[in-house]
Amino acid sequence: MKDKFFPDSNILLYLIREFQDKKEIAITLLEKSPVISIQVINENINVCHKKFKLPDDTMKTHIEVLFERCHVSQIHKETIEDAISVMVKYKFSYYDSLIIASALETKCKVLYSEDMQHKQNIEIAGKNGIRKLTFINPFL
Repeated sequence: MKDKFFPDSNILLYLIREFQDKKEIAITLLEKSPVISIQVINENINVCHKKFKLPDDTMKTHIEVLFERCHVSQIHKETIEDAISVMVKYKFSYYDSLIIASALETKCKVLYSEDMQHKQNIEIAGKNGIRKLTFINPFL
């Protein structure tokens, strides 16, 4: 069985952008049924609306594809507690820490992002023992 992985919001936004090489990588990741959190959905909607100024139907289609192709996890009290632990230990922003905590909670081994330090390892101890995650920039 392949290890589960979690693409960051910025990776999935390339699905609707014109950077062909990055778009192809994002499509390849999406075809492998990644895990994402509801936060990733929300961030995609926000960027599509505010930054890209996409029409409603284009945004809805993009989000529909994410729901169809990804395992979407919710954010729970424990996710937030883990995010605080990650934020304090590694000095990430709260929202980056929440993405990391969601990936850890869903037992993902890799978080694909172009915004994190490539190959950095993250480790937190929680109620379910020690959990580990590695950041990978899929575009390098």
